Amino acid sequence: MQNTSTQYDAVIKKCRDLFSKKMSDYGSAWRILRLPSLTDQIFIKAQRIRGLQENEVQKIDENEIPEFIGIINYSLMALIQLKKGVVDQPDLALEEALTLYDELVSETKTLMENKNHDYSEAWREMRISSLTDLILQKLLRVKQIENNKGKTLVSEGIDANYQDMINYAVFALILLKEDQ
Repeated sequence: MQNTSTQYDAVIKKCRDLFSKKMSDYGSAWRILRLPSLTDQIFIKAQRIRGLQENEVQKIDENEIPEFIGIINYSLMALIQLKKGVVDQPDLALEEALTLYDELVSETKTLMENKNHDYSEAWREMRISSLTDLILQKLLRVKQIENNKGKTLVSEGIDANYQDMINYAVFALILLKEDQ
């Protein structure tokens, strides 16, 4: 499991670096996005990945990697929105945004480590297409919870679903790197 922790950190470092650069370019304009908008952005990324996995012909020369990175970063933005609330104007400086990013990654990684222990790293035997399907399933769950105004009877909340999507996307990126 030590290898998983190191691989996880390497994936997150790449995602965080891109997040930081985009924050430098655009500021925190994403802070105006409501949760359903962020969910839809993640959905677009996941559908794109599924299309790349299923379609024989591609009209845009890209692979799955930037899309999985996008799922991770948009999911972290959604977790920040859950924590801070949506605003009308960008309000986060780079340092504060990165601090929140790091805190939420730490919580999400702890969740991964706990589940990874209990499931004996079963994800390592999974196909990347299955991880994509699980992300899409989580997105449909989040959309349903959003349609229910955040109310659930027995299910985990939206935040746990975003965390699972992050972890599935990290696993996919680890597996893609191992396949290279």
